[in-house]
Amino acid sequence: MRTEWTNVAVVGAGTIGLAWAALFAHAGLEVRVTDPREDLDEAIDDALPMLADSMPGAQVASLRERISATDDLAKAVENAQLVQENGPERLEFKQRLFAEIARHAPADAVLASSSSGIVASAIAAELPEDVAARLLIAHPFNPPQVVPLVEIVPGTTEEEVVQRTIGFYRDLGKTPVRVHKEVPGFVANRLQSAVMRESVSLVQQGVVSAAELDTVMKASLGGRYATIGPFESFHLGGGPGGIRHMMAHLGVGMADRWAELGRPELDESTTTSLVEQTEAAYGSGPDAYRARARIRDRKHNAINAALFGIDTGADDTV
Repeated sequence: MRTEWTNVAVVGAGTIGLAWAALFAHAGLEVRVTDPREDLDEAIDDALPMLADSMPGAQVASLRERISATDDLAKAVENAQLVQENGPERLEFKQRLFAEIARHAPADAVLASSSSGIVASAIAAELPEDVAARLLIAHPFNPPQVVPLVEIVPGTTEEEVVQRTIGFYRDLGKTPVRVHKEVPGFVANRLQSAVMRESVSLVQQGVVSAAELDTVMKASLGGRYATIGPFESFHLGGGPGGIRHMMAHLGVGMADRWAELGRPELDESTTTSLVEQTEAAYGSGPDAYRARARIRDRKHNAINAALFGIDTGADDTV
């Protein structure tokens, strides 16, 4: 990290918060983690081995040296240059939490929320203007220490703060993408929701099993979208004629399929079937989670490593 960033605070020590703490520490930052849970130190100690294993070159001991724990919110944020909030996804809770953070954090600290769907302007609605000007969404895609994306979604945030925050996450090795308009769920989760809706529909109809659908995704769109996005894919799919050719020849058929996409209900029967199929394919419980998560992280790191340096630099992340 650049020397301007030295101290960060992580508010909320769930899965996302602990992953952020490990990533920040791996970047050489001093990290204070706060959470009212009584087992905070134990939670950090329990999480670090798997988190370190997912970050090439990370060592548990060196990460732990840079992470301190406290149940005192004021102490956690008192010298933070950036506060990464990871509290429950409830608007009123986040409003109260950021009001408390703002009372104790430095007057120039960046206030970033990991919210997966609540927009910054709603969180900052009752905060003073100078606080709202430093508050934005910095939404990671899970797991944050492995997946590059961070969605930067300003509310009434000052442009200088937005740019400084983008630089912060880029220096961490992340891929920050600025979202230009506040919409609930932002971009990645809205795309994920669309895919999950049709996935549930296809399984519900008996077209494929849950495990078979995962195989289809991994053997087709998953690999494709790891290298190029939907629009570039469509453009290349049209050959020399590009997206103009695709729209002229396949656009109408594609639009017709939109009308046929499923609208499944997550009723008790559907939910039970999805849970049973998924647990049968991938196991359940803490041991299965740790084993599958390690496999996921190794695969994703392999993709990251394979793609690093290949991109032409055409991506617009700001």
